[in-house]
Amino acid sequence: MRKDFLHYLSLVHGWLDWAPAPLASLLVMLLAGLGALLASNLIVDLFLRIPNPRQAFFRSFLKEIRRPARLFVVVVAMGAALPAAGLSYRALANVGQGLLVAFILLLGWVASALIRVSAELYLARFKTGEEDNLNARKHVTQVRILKRAADLLLVVITVSAALMTFEPVRQYGLSLFASAGAASLVVGLAARPLLTNLIAGVQIAMTQPIRIDDAVIVEGEWGWIEEITSTYVVVRLWDWRRMILPIAYFLEKPFQNWTHQSASLIGSVYFYLDYAVPVEPMRAVLEEIVRQTPLWDGKVVNLQVSDVKDHTIEIRMLMSARNAPQTWDLRCFVRERILTWLQQNAPEALPRARVRFDPPERSGGPEPVQASAGDRSG
Repeated sequence: MRKDFLHYLSLVHGWLDWAPAPLASLLVMLLAGLGALLASNLIVDLFLRIPNPRQAFFRSFLKEIRRPARLFVVVVAMGAALPAAGLSYRALANVGQGLLVAFILLLGWVASALIRVSAELYLARFKTGEEDNLNARKHVTQVRILKRAADLLLVVITVSAALMTFEPVRQYGLSLFASAGAASLVVGLAARPLLTNLIAGVQIAMTQPIRIDDAVIVEGEWGWIEEITSTYVVVRLWDWRRMILPIAYFLEKPFQNWTHQSASLIGSVYFYLDYAVPVEPMRAVLEEIVRQTPLWDGKVVNLQVSDVKDHTIEIRMLMSARNAPQTWDLRCFVRERILTWLQQNAPEALPRARVRFDPPERSGGPEPVQASAGDRSG
């Protein structure tokens, strides 16, 4: 087939003997590339029209690489047409070198599209918008970090392969590697932060101390993991600010992850009340309050006297919710309702100041002996 292809191109080149040699060679190569482009369009369109739902990956891949595939076929056809183009030796070497570099770059483009389509189809099975999305966030984090690392590695390999096709660059690269010495040491030290973060990104993808949409506390700030790149992490804080941290931070320093195993959390509310507080009725009111709101997940509700101080007692209330924002809202809801109930039904339970008067020893008025002030509720 290749002999027939070259034979027809030679005939075309012979018909163009009236034109200057460079123009005739250019027209022959353009004709070969145009024919390959039309053939590739027909083949790709034919495959895309085949109704086969099981070929979702193949169809998505074809749509993604349609443009680089056209250029790829054109480059291959023009490279195959070089022997029939009638170029001089020098021109043949230069054009062949250019087509080889284009071929390598297009291979890298196609490989990048393959990685992207594979990642998208794999993640299409997971829904991060659901309440119980721990497994989905785990896979999304892994795939995104590994995809970025693979893209970076692919760029390095593609550019290196393209440069190594040039003889001067190849010799320079080999001599540079052979005489690394102090220069390589300086470059290695300069690139250490980048390499550290790249390796940390791969470690986080594997071990996953953090995932996308995890609720975390870092540097004393509370927020969500919004984005994980190859070198840094974006934390969206509760007031919509963004904290940018190197990805190695999450392997080298301690931090709190509120959704590492599950999104559900237990919230606490503390009241400091008088000794006269009716504990059992208050416990029943707490259970009634949490059942009135959809913020409660139905798992944990509890009230205990957690401490006894000089002038007040500490009441601790526990209640669970499905995620961190709902836990915060539930705590505020319970705190407001309990405070209202205390004001309306048990005002004697609110903290108060006590003063004790001893009877006068002589004919003077009453003399205060001891005074104390209770804490306010919190």
